[in-house]
Amino acid sequence: MRNPLSFSFLSSIYILLLASTSSVSAGPAGAAANAGLKAIDYRYFIAGGVCAATSHGITTPIDVVKTKMQAQPEVYDKGMNAAALSILKAEGPSALLGGLGPTVVGYGIEGAMKFGVYEVMKPVMARYIKDTTTAYIVASIFAGAVASVLLCPMESARIRVVTDTEYKGLSLMQSLPKLIKEDGFLNLFGGIWAMLSKQVPYTMAKQVSFDIVATALYAIFAAKGLEAVDIKWVVSVLAAFVASIFACISSQPGDMILTETYKGKSGNNFFGVIGNIHKSGGVPAFFTGTGARIVHVSSIITSQLVIYDIVKQLLGLPATGSH
Repeated sequence: MRNPLSFSFLSSIYILLLASTSSVSAGPAGAAANAGLKAIDYRYFIAGGVCAATSHGITTPIDVVKTKMQAQPEVYDKGMNAAALSILKAEGPSALLGGLGPTVVGYGIEGAMKFGVYEVMKPVMARYIKDTTTAYIVASIFAGAVASVLLCPMESARIRVVTDTEYKGLSLMQSLPKLIKEDGFLNLFGGIWAMLSKQVPYTMAKQVSFDIVATALYAIFAAKGLEAVDIKWVVSVLAAFVASIFACISSQPGDMILTETYKGKSGNNFFGVIGNIHKSGGVPAFFTGTGARIVHVSSIITSQLVIYDIVKQLLGLPATGSH
């Protein structure tokens, strides 16, 4: 039986891409759709894919430590540094690169769609929603949902490689077929609700705050007589750092739910996983590994959004918030 949620999102992507070859004209809805189709610019997808694959790839060791702390809190209970040293001693340096393949491939695809769909949906939502911030939030929800479906198989493989000894050392091309053989293809999307609980708030906080903060900073600097071209890197870094804090805090519970969902074969559904986490330590249990994740997420997002702006400008697009 096909997963109705994942089929729905994948169908939506197909229809959106198919429609991009033709025009739509059905009143206000058609005008909004045409605005979105005209906004489809492959450069946003390329920039998003490059920045996400790069930023997540280079921070894989931090993610390994964070994931192990969440999956085995009784073992790694003395902080991030102690956990990293323990992993190095027990498993060797290569353990810190566990899941690198699924991370780069998965987040490359996810980033391309997340940034691309977000930019496509902004003018569409602006046609229906007058408030800019609200329009951006709704656009980010679409982007986060699409990204969640695409990322599910890769994240399933990554977490199993990091947390399951049977998958230790396996590459992406080895771990995915093994997962499919053991659990079935549709089970690769079994964590879609957990993925949505992380990716939607993460995308909202990251994309929207980056847009808004960057725009505000450009306005502040312009009032002081500074040209956008002279301060664009300062704005990118500052706005990206602020976005990283919002994204980390808002998506931390979802990240914990995601790790708990994928780390083994508990058989629990989405609400069962939430119940298990709560039983293990109440509300604070949802914030296990927050310190490691703040380091991880802030380094990812700051580098990711700066790279995004660099690639965008290399491709002839303006820096975020400067137009």
